[in-house]
Amino acid sequence: MNANANANANDLVLPSRTGPKGPLSGLRVLDLSAYIAGPYGCSLLADQGAEVIKIEPPTGDNLRKYPSTLEAESRAFIGVNRSKLGVVLDLKAPDDHAALMALVRTADVLVHNFRPTVPPRLGIAYEQLKVVNPRLIYCSVTGYGETGPMKDKAGYDQVLQTMTGMCALQGKRGEPPEILYGSVVDYYAAALVAGGVASALYEREKSGQGQFVGVSLLRAALTMQSARMVWAEGEPREVGRDMRSGGITGIHPTKEGHIYISANTPHFWKALCDRVGLPELAVDERYDSVRKRAQHFTEIVPKLHRALAARTALEWEDHFGEAVPCAAARTVEDMFDNEQVLAEDMVASFDHPTLGSYRGFTRPIKFGRTPGPRPFAAPTLGQHTAMVAASQGQGCDADA
Repeated sequence: MNANANANANDLVLPSRTGPKGPLSGLRVLDLSAYIAGPYGCSLLADQGAEVIKIEPPTGDNLRKYPSTLEAESRAFIGVNRSKLGVVLDLKAPDDHAALMALVRTADVLVHNFRPTVPPRLGIAYEQLKVVNPRLIYCSVTGYGETGPMKDKAGYDQVLQTMTGMCALQGKRGEPPEILYGSVVDYYAAALVAGGVASALYEREKSGQGQFVGVSLLRAALTMQSARMVWAEGEPREVGRDMRSGGITGIHPTKEGHIYISANTPHFWKALCDRVGLPELAVDERYDSVRKRAQHFTEIVPKLHRALAARTALEWEDHFGEAVPCAAARTVEDMFDNEQVLAEDMVASFDHPTLGSYRGFTRPIKFGRTPGPRPFAAPTLGQHTAMVAASQGQGCDADA
């Protein structure tokens, strides 16, 4: 391990993890992954108290180099790597490989997103590491899985979106496919990483043995479409598989701004009609089910739009209250000061060595008895290399 990489006086000080223990406190996770799915899965484990050591090559996680309106750091990297210690290792260098093996002996979990042919070449395949640490939970994040004709292809979020039909269904009927922005497959895969690792850790408590955990973007993309992945015997190939319920439930224009309205149940449909001043629609037998309203949406939607033009989206949101599920369209910037978001403690303040102070998301899961320590900022490249090297064999405790 190159203890001089980006070393300074702060390298020998662990980031403070004040606050109570989390359900995973005391566990050590080695994060060798890059981009979003693996790294954010490890951040979810860090949120629950685990000590996560992010191990990067000397060139760094490629996400650090993504375009960003932040000058000092990549917004994407900062957002998916909170609460980790940052270490630089060149796994092709014998000394650094030996340093990794020393960490593996002390680790509970290792996560990577190399293609299946890479780990054996680096000497970090599961079969190789379980000899070093039989209790290790070894999570491999791939594009397409560990077997099959596509196993060695590079997989990325929007590639898998396009392959699995998500983009075709996102596009309007008869028009080109459309991407779902926001890396939805990556983030769902991250949740599968955290969930799969937690289940394997639970099983280890009974068996005493580690195991391999496989997560792929292909599995994540199809898991998200479980309701579409139903093909009854005798059904034709071209059958409607989308879950959209017609033109009523959706985003609509108002006097100013747009509002999303959900009115699928009889109760909410009646409440919508009453609140917008169209009570006659609620008692019309032609519109008394979601299926019927979908069939007659060209008759209903123009009337609804004329009614909604009387108020702004925010005024309608207030007028509908709890009677009609709805939300005025907002920007993500609005969420930083949203009353509900703040009440649920979803935003924390972070101090970063180069970025300075910033606010960001935290605590995706609420635990009553073991809420977990406070988060800290994503590391700079190799920020804690010297500290982790010095702590080997000294019982480094990230909750101290």
